[in-house]
Amino acid sequence: MITLTENAVAVMNAALSRAAEPVQGFRIMVEAGGCAGFKYLVGLESFPREGDAVIETDGVKVFVDVGSQPHVAGMTIDFVTDLESSGFVFDNPNAGEKCACGKSFG
Repeated sequence: MITLTENAVAVMNAALSRAAEPVQGFRIMVEAGGCAGFKYLVGLESFPREGDAVIETDGVKVFVDVGSQPHVAGMTIDFVTDLESSGFVFDNPNAGEKCACGKSFG
């Protein structure tokens, strides 16, 4: 369902190890918003919820709620650092269009 690159796994593992409270993984959600219609939400999560898909890559668990699953199927998540910024990059085959910032899609 979702593929994580080595860079994404490394950054996620680092965030999990620094968490102030016990967490099991990351939640990836899609909600209405952004300049292209939908936006991604990524955050630490204590446990999966009922109906979540749980994807595990190299010890990193990603939880995806049932409503977001069709929007992220086949997506690859990378973490990129360049001269101006760093952050997660979403390569989503379901995105018909993307905004310039790459954080929302339609």
